[in-house]
Amino acid sequence: MAGSCEQGRAECLISSLPRRVRWLCWFFKTMCSIGRRSNGTVNRTLGAWVILKAPANETPTRGVYTKDIVIDEATGVWVRLFVPVNDGDRSLPVVVYFHGGGFCLLSASDETYDTFCRRLAKRRRVVVVSVDYRLAPEHKYPAAYDDCFAALAWLRARGRDHLPPSADLSRCFLMGDSAGGNIVHHIGCRVAGQKDMSPVNIVGHVFIQPFFGGEERTPAELRLGDGAPLISLEATDWCWKAFLPVGATRDHPVAHVTGDDISGLSLPPSLVVVGGLDLLQDWQLRYVEHLKNMGKHVEILFYEDGVHGFHALPYYLSSKFIDDLRHFLQTP
Repeated sequence: MAGSCEQGRAECLISSLPRRVRWLCWFFKTMCSIGRRSNGTVNRTLGAWVILKAPANETPTRGVYTKDIVIDEATGVWVRLFVPVNDGDRSLPVVVYFHGGGFCLLSASDETYDTFCRRLAKRRRVVVVSVDYRLAPEHKYPAAYDDCFAALAWLRARGRDHLPPSADLSRCFLMGDSAGGNIVHHIGCRVAGQKDMSPVNIVGHVFIQPFFGGEERTPAELRLGDGAPLISLEATDWCWKAFLPVGATRDHPVAHVTGDDISGLSLPPSLVVVGGLDLLQDWQLRYVEHLKNMGKHVEILFYEDGVHGFHALPYYLSSKFIDDLRHFLQTP
C-alpha cells in the first residue's frame, strides 16, 4: 500500500513538472536510447547532430570568460576554464567539475554544461575547471578516473600558468553529477591516499545525484523503473556494462561503493545532492549513511521534485540549487 502511494505521488510530481522540462527529459532519454546500439557501442554521429555545443569564449559573456586547454596530448583530455570577472583582489575558490553521462555520453563542451558551469562561476564566485575525459565503451574503466586524476595533477603542476591570480588552489572542491559524482568519490579517495598534492588542497566534495549501483533492485528503481524522467533502468544497466571491466557485475567496487572501508582516509566534508524523482536516489542515500558510518562529515540536499540532472535543466530547482551551494562552498 505504501509503495503504491509513493508511486502515485511520484507520478503526480512528474506530471506537475514544467512542460519544457518534461519535453527535454523525453528528448534526451529517447535520443540516448536510439544512440545505444545493441552491440554495446554508441552512435557518436547521432550525438554530434542532436547535442548542442558551446565553444569557449575568452571575451566575457554574462560575466564569465572561458578557455579550453589540452592537458594531455596523448589522450586528448582537455579542460574548460570558467573565470568570473570584476572580482578585484578577492581570492576565488576553485571547483574541479566532472560531467555526467553514464561514463559513455556528453562532454564539457555541451551547451547544458557550459551554461551550468558559467552560472556556477558567476553566482558563487568560483573558478571552474571542467574536465573532458575519455568515454566508454571505447575507453572502459579506469580511463575516466585516470583522466580526471591527470587533471588534478595538471592543476598542481601547471594550473598557475593558466588560472587567474585570484584562483585559490588551497580551496579546491571536487564536484560532479551522475557519473561525475561517482568520479568524485573514486578520485577523492585516490587524492586522500597521496602524501602531498600541494598547492592543490581539496576542502570539499560535492556529489550531484551520483551514479552508484549494484545488482540489487532498490525500492526507488522498482517504483520509478523505466518511467523515470531522463534516465531508465535499461540505460543505467547498459552504461555500467559499457564502462565496467569485461565480465564484471554491478556489484563491482566501481559501482557498489558502499562496500569499501574508507574509515582510514582523511576525506574532506561532503555534500550529497538527491532528487526525489531520481531512480538512483536509494543508492545515493545509502552512500550518505556509509559516509556517516565511516566517521566522515556529510551533508545532504534533498529536492523532492528533482529529476535526474535537474541542476542543468531550465527550471527553478537549478537556480535554487546554486543558491543552496552558498553555505557549503562558503562563498558570497
